[in-house]
Amino acid sequence: MTKSRIIGLDIGSTHVRAAEIKFDHKNQNSQPELVRFGQVLLPEGALRDGEVVEMNVVATALRQLWRDHKFGTKDVVIGVGNQRVLIRDLDLPAMPLDQIRASLQYQVQDLLPVAVEDAVLDYLPTGLYDGQHGPVVGGLLVAATKDTVQANTAAVEAAGLRPVMVDVNAFALTRALARGQWAERTIAVVDLGARITDVVVIDGGAPRFVRTLPTGGADMTEAIARSMNISEPEAEQLKRQVGIGQPVPPEYSQAAEAIAEVGHVLIEAVRNTLSFYAMNNPGGGIEMVLLTGGGASLPGLGQYLSTAARVGVSLASPLSTMKVGALPGNKNNDSWQQTISLALGLAMGAAA
Repeated sequence: MTKSRIIGLDIGSTHVRAAEIKFDHKNQNSQPELVRFGQVLLPEGALRDGEVVEMNVVATALRQLWRDHKFGTKDVVIGVGNQRVLIRDLDLPAMPLDQIRASLQYQVQDLLPVAVEDAVLDYLPTGLYDGQHGPVVGGLLVAATKDTVQANTAAVEAAGLRPVMVDVNAFALTRALARGQWAERTIAVVDLGARITDVVVIDGGAPRFVRTLPTGGADMTEAIARSMNISEPEAEQLKRQVGIGQPVPPEYSQAAEAIAEVGHVLIEAVRNTLSFYAMNNPGGGIEMVLLTGGGASLPGLGQYLSTAARVGVSLASPLSTMKVGALPGNKNNDSWQQTISLALGLAMGAAA
């Protein structure tokens, strides 16, 4: 599927975000152009664990998003990515991709936590090699529960939008960030959302390993609010002031402890994920970690992760390899850039 304009729609726990991308299919060497971006706040509880649970609430927010930002199309690509989306290595006898996809339901039942008929299956080939009995294709099996996909799709359709493709968040992040200087390198993307953190190891522009962690920035905010008996908006502001792993004055020590309690568990999970990949891929060391997502700009987070994982960490720059049209505010603002990565990658999938 190729379209000249498409919108990547990121339905997150706290916001809905949309990025409209324009492609020049006549010039294969041209960069995609971001022509419009917007976001609208979602009420608490509209999503649970990355899945829409209040369809009408999300649909209302999406209609407001289109009203406020005047997007040029209703064709959207949506993503799925939570702990009910299984992504794992799967090697298969080499055959055309359409045949692989048609045969998945007969080959993967023993790998799934649900019945095949209750799952949406896909396969992403990442390499070809000679096996003992002939050519073998290596790749990633994707299995999402049907109700997860249907819940998100229903909310989009209720808003009057047209979901033309359902993608995997980890693959979208790969498209958005494994570009430019990182296109041929081995990197890890850590997408720190409100409730979920995705870790994607990418080698040579292809995702090799994906893990979804059930913790995000909102968990730190809630920990501060509970510890200090303050509102969550106050706790969020305090979190941005205090950061993690940094010296703080005595009046901020309680907030710092609350952040560290959640942050330590999350960073250890990220570190263990990177270590697991390195242990199972000798010689394939991770050269850099790119931080993205709404929680990526937390002060001190990059250094904290770098020290724990013993690897370089940098904020992702998703707009650095794109043309950029009219955007809200300062397009060079790092904290703003971090929120757009997923929507960009989803839109880019329509050009593949």
